[in-house]
Amino acid sequence: VTSCDSNQVFDDYKSVPGTWNKDEVVQFNFTAPDTTNTYNFFVNIRNNNDYKYSNLFLIVDLGFPHGKTITDTLEYKMAKPSGEFLGEGFNSIKENKLWYKEDFILSESGTYTVKIQQAMRENGKVNGVTNLDGITDVGFRIENTTIH
Repeated sequence: VTSCDSNQVFDDYKSVPGTWNKDEVVQFNFTAPDTTNTYNFFVNIRNNNDYKYSNLFLIVDLGFPHGKTITDTLEYKMAKPSGEFLGEGFNSIKENKLWYKEDFILSESGTYTVKIQQAMRENGKVNGVTNLDGITDVGFRIENTTIH
């Protein structure tokens, strides 16, 4: 597949069959193109009408080649107050390109690992949502910060 998207450095999706269990980790591995330029990172989410929340909580781990890990708990808005889903798409699948890291330097050469896990909670409940419906695919994307 050839793309005219010159800013793309890495772009991959993993399918989520049925429901996204809270213990299921979606993992992506990529090699640093260089250790001096800055990059923008995105989490890409595709959801359908079975998704019943207006937001999405994720835990994202970024593992460096030499062992360091950065863990972030992230919240993203998925729907307008009216309940209409955000994102691109004309059919029942909406695609959301969600900011993860901006102007980030991959300071170590080698292979990095990104692990993404859903961390949804229902209001008033202590335990998390075990099986999250409506997420069809989880993706990870890296773009150059400078336009080529």
